[in-house]
Amino acid sequence: MRRRILAATGAAALLAGLLGAPATAAPSTVAAPPDIPLANVKAHLNQFQTIATNNGGNRAHGRPGYRASLDYVKGRLDAAGYQTTIQSFTYNGATGYNLIADWPGGDANQVLMTGAHLDGVTSGPGINDNGSGSAAILETALAVSRAALKPTKHLRFAWWGAEELGLIGSTYYVNNLPSTELSKIKGYLNFDMVGSPNPGYFAYDGDGSSGSGGPAGSAQIENTLRAYFTSINVPVRDTAFDGRSDYGPFIRRGIPAGGLFTGAEGRKTTAEAQMWGGTAGQAYDRCYHSSCDTISNINDTALDRNSDAIAYAVWTLGGEGGTPPGETVYSDDFETDKGWTANPAGSDTATSGRFERGQAQATTYSGTALQLAPQGGTGSLVTGAAGGDPGANDIDGGVTSIQSAPITLPTGTLKLSVSWYLGHLNNASSTDYLRVRVVGPNGTTTVLNQAGSAANRSASWQTATADLSSFAGQQVRVLVDAADAGTGSLVEAGLDNLTITRS
Repeated sequence: MRRRILAATGAAALLAGLLGAPATAAPSTVAAPPDIPLANVKAHLNQFQTIATNNGGNRAHGRPGYRASLDYVKGRLDAAGYQTTIQSFTYNGATGYNLIADWPGGDANQVLMTGAHLDGVTSGPGINDNGSGSAAILETALAVSRAALKPTKHLRFAWWGAEELGLIGSTYYVNNLPSTELSKIKGYLNFDMVGSPNPGYFAYDGDGSSGSGGPAGSAQIENTLRAYFTSINVPVRDTAFDGRSDYGPFIRRGIPAGGLFTGAEGRKTTAEAQMWGGTAGQAYDRCYHSSCDTISNINDTALDRNSDAIAYAVWTLGGEGGTPPGETVYSDDFETDKGWTANPAGSDTATSGRFERGQAQATTYSGTALQLAPQGGTGSLVTGAAGGDPGANDIDGGVTSIQSAPITLPTGTLKLSVSWYLGHLNNASSTDYLRVRVVGPNGTTTVLNQAGSAANRSASWQTATADLSSFAGQQVRVLVDAADAGTGSLVEAGLDNLTITRS
């Protein structure tokens, strides 16, 4: 990762696992991505260390250690069945190289690209920066091969040269790709330093919750990456799209992007040390761009978690383990009124923050995001859309509910998907909640039942799914309710992008 900052953009949000309450039908689960073996990732790092040791102590642009690193990665990918291409360029009088690896299959017009820079600085072997990202995406690519994955999207992996000198390799790739091919890249995932010894857990801001965000589609990438960390109960904070790594050339061309980062020369705060462990006041990576960035400069837990998160994102964004998305039979992005009825049973008790379809304003309280702007477009289903004061429009006084118009479902295998968030402060309790149910003539299924807690929970867009096949051929309604049910507390909730598909 380069020390110099080139550009600016923003940060933040997303995704929790389902907490399904008992119901007549159980929520479905997406095909599980693999657990990436830490030992395999560390084996690649040991190879990079050996290569550096045997080649002047570094793996920098124009040095033999870089080309030896590229040849190692290429050899593993070739043996695994990838179609590999070496792209050469010249910078500072030396030849540099990008390695591009395509997994056969998938929709060639829908490319999901995953990248990391393979070069280091001249002062050391560059094992965390960025052997860690390079090794993690290499093992993810090999896991794709082991699983004989047949994703919906076409998967492409890249190892960039001369990142440390100013994103030279990735910029060369983007600038020299024909516009027709560039338009096929629907998402770029970047992993630069994912094993810092005093790690933080940061995700690039796709939805702009703490900055200007990324191109359209970046929120989904951020949300997906955050989903994995939510599933293992590890909090994630935003990091800005500041142009510091290889996502820069992609977002400048309007390509959705995202990624993870465990920190470089910045220092861990006291709050972060309390949240993640480690040492407050010390750099996330005290060996950043130094000779001590060796195989000993890695936090195994951070490397393991991030490697698994990378696989989760590739499997999920690549097409849910290869399962086609299916035919859309119902969708509501809340841009227009499709007949939702507030307080359908006439029993709501909330005095403010009642559910409505509207253009929500992002609000925060002491750094905790409580209400989010819509995930896409200008509308969402939200508790109290108006106003920027987090205490003036949140749920107060009890329960608020809203119900869809009747939805007639066809026969077949049906799946519901909906984006959601729940944000609250530490004055909340387990009696506060956000719940989404599907109600039919013969029963109910719970899509989401997320309880509050006595902790600050930063709102983030997440995705919940449920199998609705038991309702095939029936007429159903979607019922959403949320509550500030205990003592008065700051609680906000929202939904967006509700879809039902048939496969």
